[in-house]
Amino acid sequence: MDLTRLFFPRTIAVIGASPHLGGGKLPYYQVIQLAGYQGRLYPVNPKYQDINGAKVYASLDDIPEPIDLAIASVPAKLALETVESAARNKVAFLHFFTSGFSEVGNRKLEEDMLEAARKGGTRIVGPNCIGIHCTESGVTCDLPKSPMKGIGNVAFLGQSGGMTHNFMRMAHSRYLELNKVVSYGNQIDLKVEDYLDYFADDDTIKAVAAYIEDIKDVRRFLKVLEKTTAIKPVIILKGGTTEQGARAAASHTGAMAARHDLWSSVMRQYGCIEAHNFEHMVDLAMMAVAQKVPCGNRLGFLGAGGGTSVLFTDFASHHGLVLPELGSIAQEKIGRKISNVNTSTTNPVDLGFYGFDFHIMAHTIQAMAEDDNIDVIIPYFSLDFITSFQSDQVESGPHAIVEAFQTTDKPVVPILSRFTENILEIEKVRIRITELFRKAGLAVFNTPQDAIASISGILRWKRYHSGLNAPSNPAAIDVRILEAERECKR
Repeated sequence: MDLTRLFFPRTIAVIGASPHLGGGKLPYYQVIQLAGYQGRLYPVNPKYQDINGAKVYASLDDIPEPIDLAIASVPAKLALETVESAARNKVAFLHFFTSGFSEVGNRKLEEDMLEAARKGGTRIVGPNCIGIHCTESGVTCDLPKSPMKGIGNVAFLGQSGGMTHNFMRMAHSRYLELNKVVSYGNQIDLKVEDYLDYFADDDTIKAVAAYIEDIKDVRRFLKVLEKTTAIKPVIILKGGTTEQGARAAASHTGAMAARHDLWSSVMRQYGCIEAHNFEHMVDLAMMAVAQKVPCGNRLGFLGAGGGTSVLFTDFASHHGLVLPELGSIAQEKIGRKISNVNTSTTNPVDLGFYGFDFHIMAHTIQAMAEDDNIDVIIPYFSLDFITSFQSDQVESGPHAIVEAFQTTDKPVVPILSRFTENILEIEKVRIRITELFRKAGLAVFNTPQDAIASISGILRWKRYHSGLNAPSNPAAIDVRILEAERECKR
């Protein structure tokens, strides 16, 4: 399906536009203006004649040209009338922010809306969702502080409006640049697989993350998923995989959920990366589009502290990752910069107090990079100690890590650890270093567990993509099982 006019509309009408902000509604008219949208924007509301000097139209009938995208922020009782107006005026896409449909048992209204839309060829986004964001076109459901700049390479699909906003906020804080975002809600017309199919063919998108509660057409979804995962990583966080979670999903978006074991088996079978929680989903997206992506499971770990090294090794082993011993040349090179007191040059490399020195860490990264036994290099930085004992390096030291990263084709995945949570100085250091590393193209994590879970997830997709794939004893899940379960839950 061609969704070009949805993401790159030449004309937008905001139905229910108001000069007043708040009141439980997202101020789409003002938000799109702030985002730098360059097309023609029409506010529609019979209550007003102008908004900040701009003419307000009483209805879609009064707008002098065809509308590519209409955004409806009106009560559910006006939904059918709004759809009929959009269909009559040949609106290409109609997004409903409004709730009060199947999630509260009002399925008949959704059916009537869909029937009315089809008469005019209008396609519906939602209802009960916050809509779309496209960085390139300036269309957004976000709340930007300044005009959007640049084009990212990550797409997101969110059945929940709140989860969609949360992803956009966390992505921004982690310098993860977004390309396109869709909050799709009850999906009475356009469904998650329609957007995913479009993203599969979009060369500007390098990875897709999604929060999903319900699959309407299981067979088509899996067909599109298989197509997409063959091209780019697809990361999915599934909501409603428990009995209580399914009840919550039903009241949220009218969703029918699948059992977690069935869902996980299907995801493995179709090459999807399953996220275990929200933060993991964001982490995986960051790793998927890093400048250098892990291609092998042999890790080189370096830091300060034997206990940290031991736990890291345990975490890695649980995920099928290994820490091979470094060759003699690498060990000898590392040893030139450190004494043999409370240190170890094997793997994991324990630099002792030298591990708080960015320049020695950079030297060690370069030594590991030259070792053929290592696929991914993971430096561990203790921000508590660095802030206390090496504060003079905070400004210049991280640049040495970036320079070391630029000398190798191997991924460098820093961990910026801090255990003191209420010291503003440490948090400022973390933010400053994170920004530097992320803008250089490194994926950056807060804990060893986060780094390992993300590396292993991406490697599973790599194995699937290369045909080496598959998990031992992959479950050949019959699609009919998922379909039957969904029907039973109705």
